[in-house]
Amino acid sequence: MQSRISCFNPTLLRKNLTRFWPLWGLASFVGVLFPLALLLDFIRRGPRAVPSAAEFSNMYYSVVAGALPVVSLGYAILCAMVVWSYLYSARSVSLMHTLPIRREGLFATNFLSGMAMMLLPYAVTGALCVAISLGYGCFDIGSLLTTILVVIGESFFYFASATFVAFITGNIFALPVLYFLLHFLAVLLDWLISTFAQGFIFGFNSSYTGVAERLSPTVALMSRVGVDRTYSEIQRYEGTYTYQESVLTAVHLDGIWMIGVYALVGMVLLGLAYMMYRRRRSESAGDVVAVGWLRPVFRYGVAALSALLGGQLLYELFWYSFQSGSYYDLLPMTVCLVVAGVIGYYGASMLLSKSLRVFRRSWIGLGAVVLGCVAVCCALHFDVFGIAAR
Repeated sequence: MQSRISCFNPTLLRKNLTRFWPLWGLASFVGVLFPLALLLDFIRRGPRAVPSAAEFSNMYYSVVAGALPVVSLGYAILCAMVVWSYLYSARSVSLMHTLPIRREGLFATNFLSGMAMMLLPYAVTGALCVAISLGYGCFDIGSLLTTILVVIGESFFYFASATFVAFITGNIFALPVLYFLLHFLAVLLDWLISTFAQGFIFGFNSSYTGVAERLSPTVALMSRVGVDRTYSEIQRYEGTYTYQESVLTAVHLDGIWMIGVYALVGMVLLGLAYMMYRRRRSESAGDVVAVGWLRPVFRYGVAALSALLGGQLLYELFWYSFQSGSYYDLLPMTVCLVVAGVIGYYGASMLLSKSLRVFRRSWIGLGAVVLGCVAVCCALHFDVFGIAAR
């Protein structure tokens, strides 16, 4: 009998949903509280406070623009941690990879399981909101469809990015750290580099430039996706009194194109995650970084972040009160930067090797960290790039 290749296993999907039901069940329960509170508020205020379709659409869009990125950011990593948890235990990953399911099937089924967990709470909450809007006669199909597309797009992007990080690491405790670092690395580097540079360069006084903000999706979505409201002035009559009242007549969601762009980025990250899973070694369970070529990136990246952040902290503690002017002294700052960078370098090496014996044969990497710190301090002190002149 000829065997067939299947990229989806419904039994595994049901197993994931029933096994991890407390996660999506609790999220659904929390989501239900908001439409119920809204309904009670409408009942308490009486029929005169019934919202219009535009006001109900404004509620949808306000939640989408203000709360959805933050909620999806945190909820996606929880779904990824439970769905891909078998990758971080040698016994579990060996068991899963001995099942008569190809890795393609495991990847597709587990990803769809995570997406189902992501969307179920939103579906339950949205169904109640639709029922309330239909009951009060303020239903708007256009805003509802827009909200559904936005929720699906953001949920897909955040869970795809969490899946991508899940295959970079082999340690479940490193997964949320790397996930949040990936999402806020651009903003963090912008702040660290700008703060560091203004201590050297005359005239440079910005602690955040925002040039790389779009590389931090949550920050970009919250700052660039907004609600455009249109109001009309109408006259109200109460007995002999006449007054003007602003009434919301139209609502639009600005910046929705960014969600489509991030959804496409999520597709790319999902493809990279699938490629990494096909080549992933089962023995990498427990490793902080499971991809071989990313290990040097992690080591020197941690060293660079440690140098920028720790170096400034050491300087503030031990030399700031002794500096001669309003700008950093070159030699003390270089020493502080080198010390913090070396600590970060060996700390990352210990995490990667899961051992404290990392000092032998590390002189080349140590020298690269020291030279990098000296080069950065000298380049800013002597304004090699001509920033002060501009």
